[in-house]
Amino acid sequence: MNGDQAAYALYLVLFLVLVGSSLAARRLPMRQTLKMAATWVAIFAVGFALFSFRSEFAALGSRLKAEAVGTPIEQGEELRIPKAEDGHFWVEASVNGHEVPFLVDSGASITTISKEVADRAGIETGFRAAEVETANGSVIMRHAYADQFHVGGIGRTEFPLFVNANSDSNVLGMNFLSSLESWRVEGNYLVMKP
Repeated sequence: MNGDQAAYALYLVLFLVLVGSSLAARRLPMRQTLKMAATWVAIFAVGFALFSFRSEFAALGSRLKAEAVGTPIEQGEELRIPKAEDGHFWVEASVNGHEVPFLVDSGASITTISKEVADRAGIETGFRAAEVETANGSVIMRHAYADQFHVGGIGRTEFPLFVNANSDSNVLGMNFLSSLESWRVEGNYLVMKP
């Protein structure tokens, strides 16, 4: 037994003597004394379990919150995005400090934002444009860059994107997903690893 273990054992003995002597001093019947002792042991056992499994309880709380309100869960380096009721994965991203909802679309090559979001985030489009094939047909979109682009704790600088003046939707495309170490769908979660 090393010094730390000996000190711990001494504290435990002193604690048991303190509890035992306080119960004996009350001169209660043995049955009532044992009942009180069992109650205190149960209280300390519950406290010890809560302390020992605090990280698991925090993860459980995050998962319950994600299920209730649809917020992403950050577990270590991974970001877990729950599937929305419409069957798609939606995530709040920060574009130059402005929070914007994005539909995650692995079929989109480039992340696209609306003209309104570009104006609000101070993104200049310039004159470069491209004809882009979308689910709704061909659309002309302007090339642009976001100085700062964050999805949860995953950030990118000088992030390339398109600005679509013909739609108010924002799409997180493959240029973001392919910049990750990995991404996958696990059950009802989209898991991103930076």
